[in-house]
Amino acid sequence: MKKLKTSSAELVAGARARIEEIETADAIALIEDPRVQFVDLRDIRERQRSGFIPGSFHCPRGMAEFWIDPESPYFKEIFAEDRRFVFHCASGWRSALTVATLKEMGFEAAHLKDGYNDWVKQGGPVESDS
Repeated sequence: MKKLKTSSAELVAGARARIEEIETADAIALIEDPRVQFVDLRDIRERQRSGFIPGSFHCPRGMAEFWIDPESPYFKEIFAEDRRFVFHCASGWRSALTVATLKEMGFEAAHLKDGYNDWVKQGGPVESDS
């Protein structure tokens, strides 16, 4: 098997060094703050299977760069709101990479350091569609 120049773990570590990471307990404390918008990057099937953070906005990881860019035909107005955006995935890897990319674009955001799985483990509120 061919060795990669940079591993996925190295990419995540580099991203984490450049972005704001929020510990789970601190994020849970933000759930009632109307100025904070949680953004769920997980696949829709992950949300359906394991629930989601109440009030979170679903933005598939593959669309984040396009949805936050006002010049993109895919722009979503929610990202123009004057809010603190906290992105998350299941374990914090996808959200770290996404937030680092968004920061390069000039969009300020943070990410849930240990992801949704830790949110659930620490007793954060969860909703489901069913």
